[in-house]
Amino acid sequence: MRTLIAYRTKYGSTERCAAMLSEQLDGEVELFDLKAVEEVDLTQYDRIIVGGSIYMGRIQKEINAFCLKNISSLKDKKIGLYICCMQEGDTAEKQLYNSFPHELLSNSIACEYFGGAFTFDKMSFIDRFIAKKVSKTDKDIFNISEERINRFAKAMNSDC
Repeated sequence: MRTLIAYRTKYGSTERCAAMLSEQLDGEVELFDLKAVEEVDLTQYDRIIVGGSIYMGRIQKEINAFCLKNISSLKDKKIGLYICCMQEGDTAEKQLYNSFPHELLSNSIACEYFGGAFTFDKMSFIDRFIAKKVSKTDKDIFNISEERINRFAKAMNSDC
């Protein structure tokens, strides 16, 4: 069983989640940052997981482009979708379902939000300013849910 985790990260949280997830998946797993890799041969993979982070309420453009460009191939695969965001509950659920095409969401084995992180020294000035206003702190925040990553991996593995 070969799995591709295609992700886009801005400050590293989504990449970190992809790495954590890859350790729990059965079979061979390859990770691709969609910023660095433009073309991926999807025919090599049995399962494809797509993940991105939310900024200003939207997922990265590379994730949208990848999903739209490959939608017919992705619909024929075992697919999982995730986002990283600092919101919880209904807000995070809405962001998850607004981030991916309906056709992929309805065919997915697993859909989840994994939480997020604010690492202020990695952020640009404007992102740091906004994050400090939203979070009301200037301390780094790590809010990644290992429980959600475990649940996602279990769902992906059980469908093998």
